[in-house]
Amino acid sequence: METDKDHIHYMIETEPTMSVSKIVNLMKSYTTHHIWERHPNYLRKHFWKEHTFWTDGYFACSVGNVSEEMLRKYIENQGQEGGDGQC
Repeated sequence: METDKDHIHYMIETEPTMSVSKIVNLMKSYTTHHIWERHPNYLRKHFWKEHTFWTDGYFACSVGNVSEEMLRKYIENQGQEGGDGQC
């Protein structure tokens, strides 16, 4: 995982039966719950509806012909000078 100004890059390996939308939904649900649990007063100032945090959409891409190490380095460079933000 690596964060940028307005998004997060994840490298995930999962069972082929798990859909991308299910993975995203689980990650958003889990992190929203814990973020609200830890910072409720701050978040109430910025969100009109409790337990809202992420936008509804997401972007996902798959990679091929790239080693795991190359992908890991790409993700680690996001959010730093020189990270191009392209998959």
